[in-house]
Amino acid sequence: MVNVAVTGASGRMGRTLIAALANSGALNLTAAVERPGLAEIGADAGELAGVGACGVRITDSLDAVSSDFDVLIDFTIADATAVNVDICRRRSRKMVIGTTGLNQEQLARLEAAAADIPIVHASNFSVGVNVTFRLAEIAARILGDSVDVEIMEAHHRHKVDAPSGTAVTLGQVVARQLGRDLATDAVYGREGFTGERERRTIGFNSIRAGDIVGEHTVMFAGEGERIEITHRAQSRMNFAMGALRAAEFVAGCDHGLFDMRDVLGLRDESHG
Repeated sequence: MVNVAVTGASGRMGRTLIAALANSGALNLTAAVERPGLAEIGADAGELAGVGACGVRITDSLDAVSSDFDVLIDFTIADATAVNVDICRRRSRKMVIGTTGLNQEQLARLEAAAADIPIVHASNFSVGVNVTFRLAEIAARILGDSVDVEIMEAHHRHKVDAPSGTAVTLGQVVARQLGRDLATDAVYGREGFTGERERRTIGFNSIRAGDIVGEHTVMFAGEGERIEITHRAQSRMNFAMGALRAAEFVAGCDHGLFDMRDVLGLRDESHG
């Protein structure tokens, strides 16, 4: 049995992860963490997640419970994740990270930590989304420069970063196949007199509204036809189940930085 801690335990994703862990035969929730000052500190994590008392009380210090778990699942915010990476590296704990919006310095710290501990970091843990990445890669390779590429994404009104990490990953997958660089070829929204579209452009558009769990579409638009590859999430549980698969995977690793291609065995098929 692998002992697991969940950070952001009182949030939407945290509660979903705790509910998923309650039905896992291989993983056991042994710690739940939230930021200091929240009313949920001290509450039973299982009761808060709606699955009944589990005996794990929510604490406000990851460091204090670092001896209680083998793997940390972290779906929080970039600044909190960066701190948690340092704690897990110091305490030799393994990590599954679903946080998006990490900056270059934070990503560098994550990569440095992976020299000592194993980390699965992915923009999206849904198995269906990772199939979408693969389909987009195939389409980009076949269609090449004969199409314009646009990526649209929609999320709930509380999401703080845009475009989503999943949308950026879609862009990276397509750009890699087309020999492009998002640093110079991405366009994030359009306004005013923009001029004629350049073929190399990869466009991004973001919607934040209501309680949308997550929707992503990559459009390949050519002359007389277009292909749209879309994934729509109706529940956060699919993300949680993917994260649990990642936790089982990382539990068997000594160190290194991995993503869902490694977890799902798609690394060779996706050409690295």
